Amino acid sequence: MSDKIVSADDHAQEHPEVWTSRMSKARWGERIPHVETQPDGSDRWVVDGEPLTQAGVASAGALMPDRSIEPRRWADVPDEAFRPSARLKAMDTDGVETSVLYPTVAGVGGEVFGRLQDAELELDCVRAYNDWLIDEWVSASPRFVAQCIVPLASVEAGVDEIRRAVSRGHRGVVFPSVPMELRDAPHINGPEYDPIWSVCEELEVPICFHGGSSTATQIPAYEGWSPAVAEAFRAITRSASLTAVVVNFLISQVLIRHPMLKVVFSESSLGWGACLLEFTDHQAEEDGLAREGFPMRPSEMFQRQCYLTGWYDRAAIQTRRFIGTGNILWSTNFPLATSTWPASGAVIERSFAGVPEDDRRLMLSENAGRLYKL
Repeated sequence: MSDKIVSADDHAQEHPEVWTSRMSKARWGERIPHVETQPDGSDRWVVDGEPLTQAGVASAGALMPDRSIEPRRWADVPDEAFRPSARLKAMDTDGVETSVLYPTVAGVGGEVFGRLQDAELELDCVRAYNDWLIDEWVSASPRFVAQCIVPLASVEAGVDEIRRAVSRGHRGVVFPSVPMELRDAPHINGPEYDPIWSVCEELEVPICFHGGSSTATQIPAYEGWSPAVAEAFRAITRSASLTAVVVNFLISQVLIRHPMLKVVFSESSLGWGACLLEFTDHQAEEDGLAREGFPMRPSEMFQRQCYLTGWYDRAAIQTRRFIGTGNILWSTNFPLATSTWPASGAVIERSFAGVPEDDRRLMLSENAGRLYKL
């Protein structure tokens, strides 16, 4: 495969020492995020004394013999999930030049720590994660792009951590889609968050919302399903759960107040994008949003500031001009079970059949390259 891919949505799997080696045992004790072995021999992550409800001890389905079964013991987690040196080899196998990293244990939007009611514990957990990405991944290779997570206890703490993290080398900011479901926090549309959006504008880093970071926008899986069917349901609905998040940003006036803010909707897929933008424009025209202070159509705001991320889409590529060829990022979604690794080249050839070379290059690498200043 000749394409150089910037995979705009991959995941760094945190290893058991990420927090235990960076946080004070004397101060936090067993509240530190750590791995515990269960009576049945399996391992699980525990944060602030509460076990996480993950399917396994790591999200590494693409590397497992059966993608529907996550590793249940840390000893069974493949190196490619958590070791940068092994990850680089996996990237080479798949033709990936650069990988933009999202969290796993911390929550795909950093929501695991956003639920912590102890502001100081939350901040220590967030800082440990952000420092780990720089110290162990970015320091290993410039082919990794770090994105920081943010404490939610106060907007001021969030702004301070964004400044600190970006100064250390982070190039994006990962934020929960619905912070007010995690704790007693203002609605995400409120002016209280303007300092967060403003600092991202100032530092020229995107704010990133990942599919699945909010339970409020997803239907729970039916308890009568097998684990494999339940996980398939969650994977399918995870990307579509971002529809409400995208529409909210298009009509919330956040983009109007912050015209230089760049917003990434990650693991979104593309198929519903054209339909959603067309419908939002139609509704805006029918409801007369221009009278409510909207200077342009929602689709125009989207094309000025927003990005969707594909990784398997075919037909949606043909609607790229409505979404905006400059507003599409691509990924391999590694090492999650839905990843196209190690056959991303074949998937790209199928998905981009008939697409002009210039458009293809934009979506596979150049859009992300400009966004993250690669």
